[in-house]
Amino acid sequence: MVLNNLFLAKPGFQEILIILIIAGVFIFGAKKIPELARTLGKAKGEFEKGKIESEKELSDLKNKEAKSD
Repeated sequence: MVLNNLFLAKPGFQEILIILIIAGVFIFGAKKIPELARTLGKAKGEFEKGKIESEKELSDLKNKEAKSD
């Protein structure tokens, strides 16, 4: 009975990560994984850069609006 409960447990983050890595190797091949990781890293960096720029523009706009009042 205890064994059946173990198989019904929900997978955690580590299990899902391992499954995704194995699936990625099968789908893209081992040589493409570093290239994909690099691309994802660059995309994340560009997203963060855009986020920081938009927050700066928003704060500048709020400061400009507050000074004009």
